[in-house]
Amino acid sequence: MFLISKMMKNDKKIIENISTEISEKEIWNSNKMNKINEFILNESAKQSSERKLRNELLSIKYQMQDYIEKDNVDSVLRILDFVKLYLKLLKISQKNLANLFEMKDSNLYKYLIGERKLNPDIVMKLSSFSHTQPELWYYIQTKNELSELRKEKSQFQKYKKYDYQNFISIR
Repeated sequence: MFLISKMMKNDKKIIENISTEISEKEIWNSNKMNKINEFILNESAKQSSERKLRNELLSIKYQMQDYIEKDNVDSVLRILDFVKLYLKLLKISQKNLANLFEMKDSNLYKYLIGERKLNPDIVMKLSSFSHTQPELWYYIQTKNELSELRKEKSQFQKYKKYDYQNFISIR
């Protein structure tokens, strides 16, 4: 009986401790969040312009990776959308980029909007320019192509006429 009584007292203490735990709101109150934000801003202000640029470039790279990894995206982002982020940050025009890539602006644009498929030469130039892995650009292109395929799959009925069984039944 003594043992049961002791166990009950221990259980009661555990329950009391649970009810007196600090809530998340007490830990992350607005005062602490303001101090953290202030610290981040102060540390950011201390960074050199070169370091800030590298951080912004990394941010674009992470946006590309996030886009690739998401199963469902609200809107399709073209290669052009990511290239524009780099161009804006680096204050370079698309025409200057085309000159750098030793090609006509109109040709580069066709690759960037997806009218033409990326090829190894363009991918290596984009990769070198952006300091990203070449595969990243192909992944974006492939993700967009798969997105188009999913849309087309919803209209699968219109492709039934290409079924091989229709060919066989004709003979």
